[in-house]
Amino acid sequence: MKKVLIIHAHPEPKSFCSGLKGTSEQYFTDRGDIVKVSDLYAIGFDPVGDQRDFTSISKPDYFKYQLEQMNACKTDGFTDELKAEMDKLVWCDILIFNFPLWWFGLPAILKGWVDRVFAMGLVYGDGRGVYENGIFKEKTAFVTMTTGGPEIAYTPTSNGDPNVILFPIHHGMFYFAGMTVLPPFISWGPARMSEEQRKAELERYKSYLQSIDTLKPIYTNR
Repeated sequence: MKKVLIIHAHPEPKSFCSGLKGTSEQYFTDRGDIVKVSDLYAIGFDPVGDQRDFTSISKPDYFKYQLEQMNACKTDGFTDELKAEMDKLVWCDILIFNFPLWWFGLPAILKGWVDRVFAMGLVYGDGRGVYENGIFKEKTAFVTMTTGGPEIAYTPTSNGDPNVILFPIHHGMFYFAGMTVLPPFISWGPARMSEEQRKAELERYKSYLQSIDTLKPIYTNR
């Protein structure tokens, strides 16, 4: 039995991206895993990291975010909202980022989740290693993403190689923390699909989820 955390970042519950979130939630639940979902828009998650993250500030004369994160890790000084998300991150075995590609990156609300939850003193720093020495070596992570354009539009001479687009997430977030990183599931332009094609795409995602134990990782320390 695995503990699965889905971080979902789409403002429309009836979107295809939200349908992918529901598909993975149902799949892992049916498999007997424990699933938690952070639906960032639904909970009104604030993406802005600043003094409000902390119950007190150790150095009020000059605010330095990372140093205050480290202090809060030592003193249990994060707000309840933020600590709840950190607890989920520490708890999970499998981490899924479920989002639409916006301006060649994460929606701001999900980037802000990383800024605030992947805190110095929790995920890295203060004696914690990174990459092959990262503290989350036992965790597996992958991206589930929708795009606005078709697959043919994502080339080095057009919208960019998807591996390059996702490098900051795969390498700079997941693997930075030591996680095993699986190849992403990308649904290319679902808004352009027919209803039958979207149903087939959800079945393709189920097949992907069934294969995650045998996929060759992009990065791994195991």
